Amino acid sequence: MAAPASIAFARSDRSTVGLEWELALVDTDSGDLRQAADTVLAAVADETRVKQELLANTVEVASGVCRTVGEATADLAATLERVREAAAPLRIDLMGSGTHPFAHWAHQKISDKARYARLIERTRWWGRQMLIFGVHVHVGIEDRTKVLPISRAMMTMSPHLQSLSASSPFWAGEETGYASNRALLFQQLPTAGLPPELDRWEQLEQYVGDMLHVGVIDEFSELRWDVRPSPRFGTLEVRVADGAANLLEVGAISALTHCLVEHFSTMLDHGQALPTMPSWYLHENKWRSARYGMDAIVITDAEGNEALVTDSVTQWLTTLEPVAERLGCVPELDAISTILRKGASYQRQRAVARRHDGDLTAVVRSLVDEMRAGHPL
Repeated sequence: MAAPASIAFARSDRSTVGLEWELALVDTDSGDLRQAADTVLAAVADETRVKQELLANTVEVASGVCRTVGEATADLAATLERVREAAAPLRIDLMGSGTHPFAHWAHQKISDKARYARLIERTRWWGRQMLIFGVHVHVGIEDRTKVLPISRAMMTMSPHLQSLSASSPFWAGEETGYASNRALLFQQLPTAGLPPELDRWEQLEQYVGDMLHVGVIDEFSELRWDVRPSPRFGTLEVRVADGAANLLEVGAISALTHCLVEHFSTMLDHGQALPTMPSWYLHENKWRSARYGMDAIVITDAEGNEALVTDSVTQWLTTLEPVAERLGCVPELDAISTILRKGASYQRQRAVARRHDGDLTAVVRSLVDEMRAGHPL
């Protein structure tokens, strides 16, 4: 056994929130991806909240550290407008989705950064397949002893977040039959997917020490789990969600995540045991929600009880009402009902494809339109 790593957890105010949204750069005329991130980033070089990503077709917009989800999405909206203004003269539109409907992974360029080069060198074919986009939600945790118990509890809610956000039914021009093809693609990386079962910070430090010792990772950020601590920010980072098509859905998924983390944190304050599940249930839930999305029958507790995911979400919305009041995100949490009513992005994408006889450029146009509108169409 290697020496444990020493992992300091930054101070963070409780239940502050920060958002990261990965966006695809698509050609206005063809709808295909454009390898133009460097040009767009150069045009907004003074904007620190626009980041480079693995592929040259992607930019990430991030919020600052905010008190409410509404504040965070307003922050995103302002940055998004800067990026849109920089992209428009290049005849580039912005698109949000878990995958691009028809672009091929083999045609994409890797960003010029050493850490990305190392990733591709190690993971080769699977690493090159990572033509995927997501939304990451950071929630401040005031005490690091809470981080891993809340992380384990959040994994019991992963299928709810994945089903609601699912937006990747197509891959390289084909209908996959999955609501979230992204979820299953991403877990092919050796340090991605479901996190290991860790309860105490010391266990995490031992795990990271072992991974560093045997050369699996060179730094903590290379652990790309669906839910992971972010020690440098003092947050729990929830990375389950597919890329969102519009700002309303970013706010809705973020509010649900924000409320759940605060709910579980409050349970710890009251000495209550947090929900957990055996790892095989978690793996099964991930597959079911990726495959069936809003029609998934998910396992809801350690006893193996099951429910339609939309029914379970509806029950949770009632439970979380007072939490949303406390966190000031009632309108954003209410937007989950819009997703339940209008369907998740993968359902809307499939409907557009059916109306246009399978023409996936029409799906891209609909996603670009939703990005501009800021809500589902």
